[in-house]
Amino acid sequence: PPVCACLSFPSSYAVSRKIEPFYKGGRVQINRDGKFMFCPCGTKLNVIDVETGALYSLQQDDEEDISSFVLSPDDEILVTGSRALLLKQWNWRENKCVRTWKAVHIAPVASMAFDSTSTLLATGGCDSTIKIWDMIKQYCTHNLKGSSGVVHLVEFHPDISRLQLFSSSIDYKIRIWDLNSSKCVAMLDGHFSAVTSLAFADGNTLISSGRDKICMVWDLKTRESKRTVPVYESVEAAILLPEKGDFSQLGVKKQGLHFVTAGSKGILKVWEVATAACVYTQPVPFESKEEASERSLTQCMLVPERNEIVTVSVEHNIVFYDAQTLQLRKQLAGYNDEVLDVKFLGPGDSHIVVATNSPQLKVFELATSHCQILYGHTETILALDVFRKGLMFVSCAKDKSIRVWRMNKNGRVICVAQGLGHAHGVGAVSCSRLKESFIVTSSQDCTIKIWNIPESLTSKAKAALISSPETLHAKVTERGHDKDINSVTVSPNDKLIATGSQDRLAKLWSCSDCSLLGVFTGHKRGIWCVQFSPVDQILATSSADGTLKLWGLRDFSCLKTFEGHDASVLKIIFVSRGTQLLSSGSDGLLKLWTIKTNECVKTLDGHEDKIWGLHSNKQDDMVVTASSDSCITLWKDVTETEEEEAQAKQEEQIMKEQELSNLLHEKRYLKALGLAISLDRPHTVLMVVKAILKETDGRKHLEENIVRLRKDQKEAVLTFLVTWNTNSRNCHEAQAVIETLLKHEAPDSLLQYSGIKSAVESLLPYTERHFQRLSRLLQASMFIDFMWQNMRLADASLQEDMTL
Repeated sequence: PPVCACLSFPSSYAVSRKIEPFYKGGRVQINRDGKFMFCPCGTKLNVIDVETGALYSLQQDDEEDISSFVLSPDDEILVTGSRALLLKQWNWRENKCVRTWKAVHIAPVASMAFDSTSTLLATGGCDSTIKIWDMIKQYCTHNLKGSSGVVHLVEFHPDISRLQLFSSSIDYKIRIWDLNSSKCVAMLDGHFSAVTSLAFADGNTLISSGRDKICMVWDLKTRESKRTVPVYESVEAAILLPEKGDFSQLGVKKQGLHFVTAGSKGILKVWEVATAACVYTQPVPFESKEEASERSLTQCMLVPERNEIVTVSVEHNIVFYDAQTLQLRKQLAGYNDEVLDVKFLGPGDSHIVVATNSPQLKVFELATSHCQILYGHTETILALDVFRKGLMFVSCAKDKSIRVWRMNKNGRVICVAQGLGHAHGVGAVSCSRLKESFIVTSSQDCTIKIWNIPESLTSKAKAALISSPETLHAKVTERGHDKDINSVTVSPNDKLIATGSQDRLAKLWSCSDCSLLGVFTGHKRGIWCVQFSPVDQILATSSADGTLKLWGLRDFSCLKTFEGHDASVLKIIFVSRGTQLLSSGSDGLLKLWTIKTNECVKTLDGHEDKIWGLHSNKQDDMVVTASSDSCITLWKDVTETEEEEAQAKQEEQIMKEQELSNLLHEKRYLKALGLAISLDRPHTVLMVVKAILKETDGRKHLEENIVRLRKDQKEAVLTFLVTWNTNSRNCHEAQAVIETLLKHEAPDSLLQYSGIKSAVESLLPYTERHFQRLSRLLQASMFIDFMWQNMRLADASLQEDMTL
């Protein structure tokens, strides 16, 4: 489309959404209806809407980490315990702390549990004591001593009439406490490592899981072990499957107790209590490891209302499964670590694909925050690029390989091809622009490789006929630079390739045979990013010397240099149809540049650390950035809305000014004063005061009008008159208003005014100066009067002599 001459450039972006770490470890809890999830994140507790991923934080004022928290079974009471040894009760729906009290523990609270009626709260401390609190009468009812070390597990018996509490600590025993006598009435001894969870089957059966790779079934009548189930992995949670419901797809064939375990292997297993046999093992997309890894599960919960099983992994991923089929319903990523690259994905840019400091890729659906995790690479993924249609994309990693992925219609992503051949980690990748025909990669081995994508592969991928990734081979390899190649890009017509390297050079290559066409020299330090203009024969480069440069492709000369970043410029992209540049720096700043004028239009501060990822969507109205501070930020072009707001403000201002002049003309001074104050115009208010004083009985009118003002209006007038009082021309009006305020306002009410202290401090010296000036004027006038009287007397006697 032809660009009209009056095209207005984007001048501002605003944060439309942030994908931040919301969970950094600890126990997660979900409310009864499964709509909200509570995740501890350092000093705050995040409340997440499971459906949309939107969150808000319950922020503690003591700035101490939350050590434990619990939500009552009726969803009403939320209690958090922090390292400051305080317990806080929250009204979580309104984000209000209702009360704070001392935990009476001498070390942080490690575990908490409510009873089934939501009236009693048990807190297990690191000081090896358990305290029980009556939440209604708000006092401590029991102090149970006798555990050894940290009490990391407390649980009430579901039948409250028994008044029993179960706990476990470092000695691996399960203690049963009778709350009537405050004594430990039994110890269930059988585990050889930490007990991680307790599940009550009915009044008299208890299942406990432990890190000693077993689950135990206890008879609570005889307080003996009925059965030991060897799970062959460190178990973090065991949950009972409900009696009602069809769980045949999970291997449940007979009546009787079944439970699900989650642990160090990272997979869910279903066990039958009667036979101690595993009846179902969940299939997973990664190789299962014997020992603990980042895939290990730390928690597993059942949400009966929504018929869901929820798991939490060491990697901070929270997964929601259908309880009857273990089909994945939703996955949320709680923590991203350093984010190294990000790109928009999907035909309508509905997703983003993110490379974090790990071998897995994450694909976020922006509308729901659902996160797919893509397994394949074996070492950290370093860079990404997406083909034009937005369905196929490429990743490259430290494992010396590249992988091609494709998203199908329903948003699922699979790996369709992989390429091996580089001698070192692959640090940069770029896709062909016109068709899905080739990929260019560059590596720390200083070479560039061009990989062809056969048409058969793309058509197979479209038809979803690929079961395992096909192998790609590089058609051309060329040693490109003497040092690491940081960036590679393909021109919009697929005929040229540009590379930027740590050796301070950018080079231009022919796409067909990778022959060198020219070198761009001029940067003083390594080049971080190269980018072709979408409309001109221009290459943009950014460097560690803090500058961006534009180069002509015909003569390789530097056309423009943009200076303004104080740190390395890590990424650049062309926006607004190639008329502007957006750059990101290692200081966490984004800068928007207009190419024609060479000026930086806007600096955006959205990150705390290096911004490695920067990409704009196809419509050119949104930008996504990703940084080492673990945050991914989506920016919206708000130029139009800002301009509209400014215009509306301006129009409103003009209307008000017209109204003000009408009011002055009609001598409706009180309204005029109120309007001038609302416009926040000290000079206009002064003009109104002067107009009132010019009237006959002006002082009286002024007094009447000032007295009738609201308190906030009087406060505004007070701040205005401080300014007037500094000028001798306006001091009389200022003093007249001060006199009225002092006369009609009691000292106590004057002290309530905001800014009264600074106002008085500013008024005193100038008022004193005006007073001194008046005194001098008075003295001078007395002197003139005296002179005049004397002159008249002498004159009169002379005239008398003349008549004689």
